[in-house]
Amino acid sequence: MRKTMSALLFVVLFSQYSCSQGVDKTAQKEIDIEKYWTQGLAEINVYTLSQNRYQENHDGQLVSVFVREDFLHQKQVKNERYTDQNTTPILKNIQLRKFATGLYDYSMFTSTFTPLDRKQFPRTLKVSSSSQEWCGNMYLQFNYRDNSYKTELRSYFEGEGDQNVTINEGILEDELFNLLRMDPNLLPKGDFQVIPSANYIQLKHAKLTNVAAKGMLKDYDDKEFSGTNLKEYVLQMPSLKRTVRIVFENNAPYKIVGWLDSYPSAFDKKVRTTKITLQQQKMLDYWSKNSLKDVKLRKELGID
Repeated sequence: MRKTMSALLFVVLFSQYSCSQGVDKTAQKEIDIEKYWTQGLAEINVYTLSQNRYQENHDGQLVSVFVREDFLHQKQVKNERYTDQNTTPILKNIQLRKFATGLYDYSMFTSTFTPLDRKQFPRTLKVSSSSQEWCGNMYLQFNYRDNSYKTELRSYFEGEGDQNVTINEGILEDELFNLLRMDPNLLPKGDFQVIPSANYIQLKHAKLTNVAAKGMLKDYDDKEFSGTNLKEYVLQMPSLKRTVRIVFENNAPYKIVGWLDSYPSAFDKKVRTTKITLQQQKMLDYWSKNSLKDVKLRKELGID
């Protein structure tokens, strides 16, 4: 992957705007977080999925990819030609969620683009998300412009149709994963406004708006997930009766070992919990692994 900033500049920009409280740094001696994200590889994570949908939980798989790229912050697209100077390095997270409900399949794909320069670009610039299932398709996109999120929804369903909405305040739930991987101290704490994740909006056919939320970092003391020196970030959204708990290793590069998402079903109103559990992780230049001989990598990673 092409780099437009030197490693030194990356360190200055990244470290200058990180907080210093909440996460123990003593376990980071073996991992240089700057080198980790600039080694020209992507981090591929494969999770098992138990998805809350209808009145049951359904088995599936979630693939999460983190990679550093250069991003044109005005056009809000990947910098491919390197002729435009309006560029900034970002951490991109792709989440591909697949599960079946009885006979038919769901496939949900979300991309989140978060600048590494937290001073010049303190907000995630873009999230794009698609949802496909046998009933129809949806597409949702957030673009940060003029201090607000310009939001587009394109939907097959009559109750939603096509919408263009401006959300004036709120942190994107989807960006929390990128912030955590940069530095958990960047995660919002206390009371704030959050824009629920694209997948939640799509599955719940929820209104395009922000909601009151509360975030906290704490030690992880349950047994759903395993790892070294675990902490969790808890996001509560009372108006949605929803709680998200992201569990991660409290040392760089802050591996996410799993997360829980609890909310009422739209059908019987019973609270059920989606559970995502890490199975495999690998650093890889996936963009060059596109031949028939590379299919073996899918088997190694356990990708369905």
